[in-house]
Amino acid sequence: RNPVVADAYEPGSTFKVIVMASALDAGVIKTDTICTICTGPVVIGDYSIKTWNEKYYPNSTMSEVIAHSDNTGMVFVGRKLGTEKLLLYLAKFGFGQKTGINLQEETQAALKDRSAWYEIDAATATFGQGIAVTPIQMVRAVGAIANRGKLVTPYIVEKIGGKQVKASRSEQVISMMAASEMTKIMIDSVNKGDAKWARPKDILIAGKTGTAQVPVQGHYDKDKTITSFVGFAPA
Repeated sequence: RNPVVADAYEPGSTFKVIVMASALDAGVIKTDTICTICTGPVVIGDYSIKTWNEKYYPNSTMSEVIAHSDNTGMVFVGRKLGTEKLLLYLAKFGFGQKTGINLQEETQAALKDRSAWYEIDAATATFGQGIAVTPIQMVRAVGAIANRGKLVTPYIVEKIGGKQVKASRSEQVISMMAASEMTKIMIDSVNKGDAKWARPKDILIAGKTGTAQVPVQGHYDKDKTITSFVGFAPA
């Protein structure tokens, strides 16, 4: 099994860049939009959504929400976007579908039916929990941000028997402006975020870290997490 295409996982905070890019493209937020609910935990029914370190940053801009990896800020973004548009953009970015890469055993990591999306599901999806993706889906989606808003089908080889493999036609899933704005936010995240100590010198990187909880038999493991980074360079 090749886990890059055959296994699904909950991506955690790396997924925030997809939701934020979608909201920028939809025009429901701007990079300097102020979060009005970032003063503390967000309560939804029986659930309380907190930040990863239980530190809160009132009046954060959207760029600062990503730099701080602020879950409450992402709930704010999700509410601005709305569940219907959120699901529309997830489909546009290729989630819930196979990428079409020329490797065996690819899974689509299907999304839940619309009827199963409640307020808490839409909220947690904004920071990459309660939603399953494959690594290749994440790479492809973030690649659309790097590619000025165009989503392409990934492929493995450049030539077969000396014959060039033609790249598939690209699809404009977000505007060039939204992709450019999201790239700048991701650069700030690398330069100012909690993993800035790991940034190589002299390379401009756009990216986002993630630390996702691991679901086990209907609940999340108390100790295990999946840590990851997604991005592109030079930005």
